[in-house]
Amino acid sequence: MFSKLQYISQGKDVHDHFFNIQAVLDAGCTWIQLRIKQKEELVKIAEKVKLLCNEYKATFIINDYLEIAKKIDADGIHLGLGDESIKKARIILGKDKIIGGTANTLIEVNQRITEQCDYIGLGPFKFTQTKQKLSPILGLYGYKTILSALPNNQIPIYAIGGIELEDIPQLFDLGIYGIALSGMITRENDKKLCIKRINHIFYE
Repeated sequence: MFSKLQYISQGKDVHDHFFNIQAVLDAGCTWIQLRIKQKEELVKIAEKVKLLCNEYKATFIINDYLEIAKKIDADGIHLGLGDESIKKARIILGKDKIIGGTANTLIEVNQRITEQCDYIGLGPFKFTQTKQKLSPILGLYGYKTILSALPNNQIPIYAIGGIELEDIPQLFDLGIYGIALSGMITRENDKKLCIKRINHIFYE
């Protein structure tokens, strides 16, 4: 079973990314997606983050860069619609690795299901400064419309994009499997309490 909480790394440089990742691991997060768009910067830190995640027994996902995920033997990769194909990633990484895919519409969700990715990051929920070139905002109505058109338990779908703590119960009630967070946890001073509250919503 996949963790219901994914942390997507954030920071102004590689040192910030590493510091923030270690902080959320210390606070109890068990799923890390390393998201650095500059390849040369990602290379500098990917192996260190992998070793850190191994130490904490956390799932480690690389964003976008298939060759790096293969080289360092990450647990998997997350691919945007403009990145390498799910099919190619499966061939290169093998059947046991986790492959996630981004979607913004029902058509794209069905595309990802057909491509047989392991989970879908569906969003954005609200406006977020974390990601440039933001897709159209879905809001609760958008999630409700998409989720209601899908068979139950077909694939884990994670909500992403500008999510705050008070949004999570409503998203969970709509049938979201989990959430992917970046800014909310990065900004939080008491990360352990924040993650405890999130897990309480999903697991109790």
